Amino acid sequence: MALAKRIIPCLDIKDGRTVKGINFENIRDAGDPVELGALYAEQGADELVFLDITATNEKRKTLRELVDRISRHINIPFTVGGGISSIEDVSYLLQCGADKISVNTAAFRRPELISELAREFGSQCVVLAIDTRQEEDGEWYVYLNGGRIKTDTRCADWASEGVKRGAGEILLTSMNHDGTKQGFALDITSRLAETLPVPVIASGGGGQPAHFLDVFKKGHADAALAASIFHFKEVGIPDLKGYLQRHQIPVRTDHAR
Repeated sequence: MALAKRIIPCLDIKDGRTVKGINFENIRDAGDPVELGALYAEQGADELVFLDITATNEKRKTLRELVDRISRHINIPFTVGGGISSIEDVSYLLQCGADKISVNTAAFRRPELISELAREFGSQCVVLAIDTRQEEDGEWYVYLNGGRIKTDTRCADWASEGVKRGAGEILLTSMNHDGTKQGFALDITSRLAETLPVPVIASGGGGQPAHFLDVFKKGHADAALAASIFHFKEVGIPDLKGYLQRHQIPVRTDHAR
């Protein structure tokens, strides 16, 4: 039987609140992250991702307190990212109740971090998040620091290296599509999904059920992540899963209420 495709709401956290922007800008408030997360779990989300988009050394304590709150109120797996750069950071977040952690800029700056985390906690715990933008030359490049810094590294090359170093999953966000609700980046998603031996989570652009169908059928993604359509109740998770089932996409419905 085919593995079930996962639906993953993403909650971007700023100063303890859920926020959402478009193309990584124009941020607006979307509610309390723990309340939203609990609601999504009840509605049948497969996993949750919490990203502290302004994480700094000073704010680590806030993130830990938030993870502790999340783990006490939410009964599905969740990933936490933002400002994670050491074994100590990860150890603390896992102790607080996180199931997986996501690394992005710190891993790019020091790729050995991926290997260290995979050795210490297992690859299944390490999600490599990649923010990428397609430039005028048609290639997809890696961006750092929440999409603010462009690199000359191609997305596919960095994803491949990250997996070789021990990342157990790729969270791929297209900056071109982020918040636009015009559909996911099918070309780069399928390129990674077809060549990498680990699951690829597609992120950026989900606006209606048909977009999720496309990213599973044409983009070959293992999971699809979205934010604003869930936060602002434009698409309900039970409705989305029902739509996918009717189009022969395997999804889990046993935990939905």
